[in-house]
Amino acid sequence: MLKKYLHRKDIEAGCDEAGRGCLAGPVFAAAVILPKNFKNELLTDSKLLTEAKRYELRPIIEKKAVAWAVGIVYPKEIDEINILWASFLAMHRAIDQLKKRPTSLLIDGNRFKPYEGIPHHCIVKGDNKFLSIAAASILAKTYRDDYMLNLHGKYPHFSWNSNKGYPTKAHRAAIQEHGSTPHHRMSFRLLPEESLG
Repeated sequence: MLKKYLHRKDIEAGCDEAGRGCLAGPVFAAAVILPKNFKNELLTDSKLLTEAKRYELRPIIEKKAVAWAVGIVYPKEIDEINILWASFLAMHRAIDQLKKRPTSLLIDGNRFKPYEGIPHHCIVKGDNKFLSIAAASILAKTYRDDYMLNLHGKYPHFSWNSNKGYPTKAHRAAIQEHGSTPHHRMSFRLLPEESLG
């Protein structure tokens, strides 16, 4: 059973990202403030849910949340600052847009760049421990998937409709055959060593 909050008196925003390990596309992050009495038995870490369940939960989260927002960092920025800092920046951008200011941040993972004026708590596997982080994981994942599905229409060779930019064999084979796109992260190893000649 996921916890509703870390500290009852705080206005807590759960934060999580999606797309950190991808070769292409932005990294997305979401920040979600849920009401203290929020209940939903289906809500858990997005990785444990089917795609259909994630999309079923998204409008419920958006409707019931006190506030929610999604932040995006694009491949060019990722290449400039590296993926770890890009993940933190995406979370900061999500927090920037929240219509209610939180008094505490629950961050999925073990590291974070402090957000000015708001204390944070890093929680390893937090998306499987706290409802607000699980909700953020679902929003980040579904909005990123929507983005990659849209890109797939322009670049069908790369099968982004199924791999969403992750380094699958088919994705790497397509990079080898067709080259990279402006949506690929050039600071990542797009091809395995043996393919580079």
